[in-house]
Amino acid sequence: MPIEAVSGPEAINWQSDAMKSLRKRRYAADRRLQVYGMIAIAFALGFLATLIGTLSFTGYKAFTQTVATVEIDLTTAEIDPANLMGANWRAIVRGALESQVGDLPPADERKYFEMFTSSGQFLVRDAVIADPSRLGRASTFVIPMADPVDQLAKGEISRDVPEEQRRVNDVQIKLYDELVSKNVLSRPFNWGLFFNSDSRFPELAGVAGAVSGSFWLLLVCLVISLPTGIAAAIYLEEFAPKNKFTDLIEININNLAAVPSVVFGLLGLAVFLGWFGLPRSAPLVGGLVLSLMTLPTIIIVTRAALQSVPSSIREAALGVGASKHEAIFHHILPLSMPTIMTGTIIGLAQALGETAPLLLIGMNAFITSPPDGLFAASTALPTQIYIWSDSPERGFVARTSAAILILLGFLVVMNAIAIFLRQRFERRW
Repeated sequence: MPIEAVSGPEAINWQSDAMKSLRKRRYAADRRLQVYGMIAIAFALGFLATLIGTLSFTGYKAFTQTVATVEIDLTTAEIDPANLMGANWRAIVRGALESQVGDLPPADERKYFEMFTSSGQFLVRDAVIADPSRLGRASTFVIPMADPVDQLAKGEISRDVPEEQRRVNDVQIKLYDELVSKNVLSRPFNWGLFFNSDSRFPELAGVAGAVSGSFWLLLVCLVISLPTGIAAAIYLEEFAPKNKFTDLIEININNLAAVPSVVFGLLGLAVFLGWFGLPRSAPLVGGLVLSLMTLPTIIIVTRAALQSVPSSIREAALGVGASKHEAIFHHILPLSMPTIMTGTIIGLAQALGETAPLLLIGMNAFITSPPDGLFAASTALPTQIYIWSDSPERGFVARTSAAILILLGFLVVMNAIAIFLRQRFERRW
């Protein structure tokens, strides 16, 4: 017996062919919507995989470095233990390197020494200063090869290309093959990428200074933006009167969250450097600029977290005699802190990847050592990537991609911490 329903002047037969066709079209529309969603997700994952794959394919070679392992006998070298800095380390290192291939004509000898990093003498000197016991014996030292030879070892330079079109000439290729046959060369993991600071030479360049600078930046940003943002949000949400002035403040806070980051860089350039006279390229200035960027996000997240706490908790606290500030700081704020911390970490992760404001305050300078404080000249990971991407040496291409992967790793870790905090401490009402 057909099911009928009266809707209007006529009865509708829900089992009629017309209604079956209508339901079929609706179900088909639902399936199409699901398919469109899956296609969109597939496209997003495809682009992400393409990005990560491209960076990995370009940057994985930067995680290894071609080096020469040579033995240097320091027992016969003319070195004054009381004046290690004044020793002729250049002659000592060159003598050890030349012993690997024997006597060479002057022209070939010059080409041979060009195969090794020009800072090899300083690396040996610093190793001896760090361990003076090497003076009384023959020691093994690791000397990085120059970037062209490193590119040759990694297959980036083809031997089939005419000599005038490649950076490694035929003599150097012959000497390279001889060193390989004697097991002098190897390609270990490039720890210098993580523990060295910036350098003009790709084989010596690393991100240690940039990571240290980013740490100081985020520390300043956290110390300033977190308490200031929470205090502003508590006042606006709990104490501020509802009038046109507070409405204007709320609108401006929401608008500041969408302002391009370059505007904050211009503000920092004009105020912190121009008016206050703070040092250029200092992590303190960068942290202040990033704090201005992060504050609106923290204020908005904190207000949403405070609003999510049920009003019954506030009323219960007030009902047992607690003052308003006691109800806020003893009950409401602790319950909303997981959401606040999650939003803060996400805001800091966004600040970590900002480049434009840091460029405007001069944090793209060439800095060869990590900063030792808030006022020391420094760079950061995003600006270090920008500097390397603009370098003409081929070795910086792989290092640029490797630095991007390191930055993405930090961002993934920070977002993972935010997700963990939200799932671990979030209260559901």
